[in-house]
Amino acid sequence: MTARHLLLAITITAIWGVNFSVIKLGLTTVDPFILAGIRFTLCAIPAIFFVAKPDVQWRYIVGYGLVFGIGLWGVVNLGIQCGLSAGIASLVLQLSAFFTIVLGSWIFEESISRFQYAGMGLALCGLLSIIGIADGTVTTAGLLLVLLGALAWSAANVINKKARTPQVFAFLVWSSAFSPIPLFALDYLVHGSTGYHALISQLDYRAVLSILFQVYPNTLLGYWVWNSLMKRYPVSTVAPLSLLVPVFGLLGSALIFNENLSLNKIVAVVLIVSGLGVGLYGQRIMHALLKSSMRSAR
Repeated sequence: MTARHLLLAITITAIWGVNFSVIKLGLTTVDPFILAGIRFTLCAIPAIFFVAKPDVQWRYIVGYGLVFGIGLWGVVNLGIQCGLSAGIASLVLQLSAFFTIVLGSWIFEESISRFQYAGMGLALCGLLSIIGIADGTVTTAGLLLVLLGALAWSAANVINKKARTPQVFAFLVWSSAFSPIPLFALDYLVHGSTGYHALISQLDYRAVLSILFQVYPNTLLGYWVWNSLMKRYPVSTVAPLSLLVPVFGLLGSALIFNENLSLNKIVAVVLIVSGLGVGLYGQRIMHALLKSSMRSAR
């Protein structure tokens, strides 16, 4: 990977990490479901009028839009509003990688390797470390909601795999069109018209900037650049850089909200990121080391 593309990839992971703090800024004046609904409305419009529908069955487009929009981001927004810090939310959400492995073994009959089991064990220890945090940045409701969001993300990954489309950007744009109306309806069912009255009367520059950041740099630009790099370089070169997302998530929360990076949080980051590294890339690293040792022996 060239230095320019490496810097670009790291920039995208920084955007994705900081996005959790940006979401929290938007939640100061906008309800969680409304914030997500506006985000996906702008992800779909006006792009949907210029991007052709991907060659995918409607059930995958609709299903991905509902799970990704409501199950993932609507629920994560709610979890952050319920007291989970932006930094911890960015870390906990990465557990979706292991939920995806488990779902893949069940739906696609994929075997789970010993490295993946070891990675899950490390990540579970990291999660237990998070539960022990008592500085007010972790709440039971917030933690459970973001874990539910991580499970939804893994379900969205399964839908994406079943869709088998190379038109990733078009798939994202068209599926986004099916998220807003259910999100807006959910907020009305829970809060009535209160959230909409607040949106009109309390919307400020922070919420506007939050929405614009989530839509353009984070979603449309981020996924477009990332998938372009994935096409240009081997997956094993690009994918590991996503481990930087929770690191930037915690740093962003520390800078924007003065979140205290306690020993428990640092331990949780090390355990979960190490678990992801072992579970997702341990086997490749081991094979590479074995090949290297065999060449040296010759």
